[in-house]
Amino acid sequence: MFLLNRNALHGSPLDPVDAETLGVAGADAAERFLSHRGNHQETPLHALPALAAELGIGAIHLKDEGFRLGLGSFKALGGAYAVVHLVLEEAGRRLGRPLGIADLDQPDVRAVAATMTMICATDGNHGRSVAQGARLVGARATIFVHAGVSDERITAIARYGAEMIRVDGNYDDSVRQAARVATDKGWTVVSDTSWPGYERIPGLVMQGYTAIMREALRQLGEPPTHVFVQAGVGGIAAALAGHLAIVLGDARPVFTVVEPARAACILGAARAGHPVKIAHGEATVMAMLECYEASPVAWRVLARAADAFMTVDEEDAVAVMRRLARPAGGDPAIVAGESGGVGLAGLVRALADNRGELGLDRLSRVLVVNTEGATDPKRYAELVGVAAADVLAGKVLSGATP
Repeated sequence: MFLLNRNALHGSPLDPVDAETLGVAGADAAERFLSHRGNHQETPLHALPALAAELGIGAIHLKDEGFRLGLGSFKALGGAYAVVHLVLEEAGRRLGRPLGIADLDQPDVRAVAATMTMICATDGNHGRSVAQGARLVGARATIFVHAGVSDERITAIARYGAEMIRVDGNYDDSVRQAARVATDKGWTVVSDTSWPGYERIPGLVMQGYTAIMREALRQLGEPPTHVFVQAGVGGIAAALAGHLAIVLGDARPVFTVVEPARAACILGAARAGHPVKIAHGEATVMAMLECYEASPVAWRVLARAADAFMTVDEEDAVAVMRRLARPAGGDPAIVAGESGGVGLAGLVRALADNRGELGLDRLSRVLVVNTEGATDPKRYAELVGVAAADVLAGKVLSGATP
């Protein structure tokens, strides 16, 4: 499925709130936060010249978030970043003085953090980030997971000391249940999706994601002509598209949002002109993208800054995982989880079906993002056909060639 953005808002400036969140000052704040993380390094940007030649375009660059902050996913940038902001704000109110990232280890700040509980719903990666952020500042975390989240992903979150609660239903059901519990107990919801009256914290999560594009633009040298980014509720796609629209203006690249055909809530919003709840059918292998209602804040950005919306099938996602694991022509081997290579899968599909509509040609320079590594090692081994023992031993997770 492919749809050009015909929304009346397409190409118009971002809402002022979103422009402030995703602009230069917001990205500066995200990078200041990262500079205080002991294990922070810019994630690698890989050139894939052999694949680009095979597909008939000028260049493909892949930003590899499988190496982000020890979590193996871009989500490490969002939840933890929002948690730190919220703790510093609350501590500043209680202590009566302005606080910055350098104050996190002050005993009185940590005493405030110890009274706070962060709660969220997750498919896996966002919950790990919130739990990691809570542990970083000395707060508590309670994480809701739905029926489709694997035991391996739950274990990975619990390692950060979070209380885990499994609920029936899908991701959207778990979001609603987490919000109800937070209201009853006075806890702080740190969600990557928004709803009426709850926008600022998802905005902070998105602000954390701007570091991906900030790094990529430095690493590339010249901006891409096209960007393909996957979406669940839309947060990462909106963060990157919005930041590009602000910093590059009319010179911004053509931006395409890619989703699983079985869970295309952003495409549903594009059709309707506003977020809608789409039907829940068979589960998708792209587990981190299995969302059935777009975040209103993300859609507000994408209505203006995305140029096209498309879906890929199950076999498209798995084929890209395998191709990245076993590249041809000297391209580097890259570990992409079930949802990690979906932007690249979208590029491959678009080159077959929508090349002209997107202006893709032999001079095109395309940026994609590998949003996760093998965050569920057993599932990765099953899909890619590598030895599970190697994945569990860390040989694949570390980025080594499978």
